[in-house]
Amino acid sequence: MTASEPYLIPAASASCEEEIKKSRFITYLAHTPTVEAAKAFVQQIKTQHADARHNCWAFVAGRPSDSMKWGFSDDGEPSGTAGKPILAQLTGSGVGEITAVVTRYSGGIKLGTGGLVKAYGGGVQQALTLLQTQEKVIMSEVEICCAYNQVTLVEALLAEHSGSTLTASYTESVHVIAEIDCRCVDAFCLALVNRSGGTLTAKTVER
Repeated sequence: MTASEPYLIPAASASCEEEIKKSRFITYLAHTPTVEAAKAFVQQIKTQHADARHNCWAFVAGRPSDSMKWGFSDDGEPSGTAGKPILAQLTGSGVGEITAVVTRYSGGIKLGTGGLVKAYGGGVQQALTLLQTQEKVIMSEVEICCAYNQVTLVEALLAEHSGSTLTASYTESVHVIAEIDCRCVDAFCLALVNRSGGTLTAKTVER
């Protein structure tokens, strides 16, 4: 998957709960578009369940394949029994910008390492089946300067190429900042030149 390809993100939060050998597991999923947002959500659940024995978590804070924005924690459970299974479910789902926190209230019966892996991974797997997702389209910003009588042409071409005007300032000429599906930028720029008889060009705005 290239950096310009759309990917799925959560459309809303989701949660589920189950009891395994008297331990109560509550799984929370949320849309977290940045690492900072992911850490804030983890802290929110930790505060909400401050009396729980463990609040284990993992996040994929960007594109699903971007391992630079992954994170996880066992939060006191034996190493590898919670954070990694949670992360494995998230990365396997193909959903990006997502954080999972699994809260455990221990019931006094030991589950063993295999049981913990199954419980934490299974909770996230179950919550993912309840999750509503939407497609995130990667957008680019372009800048166009045109005459007043060319605004209609620019707007029509943006509409044809999955774009829309963000700002327009009207002085001696019209200065337009628009956003457009990054997969359509090249085709839009070419159409702009061709349809304006070479009088209009667009340049990409670097952020």
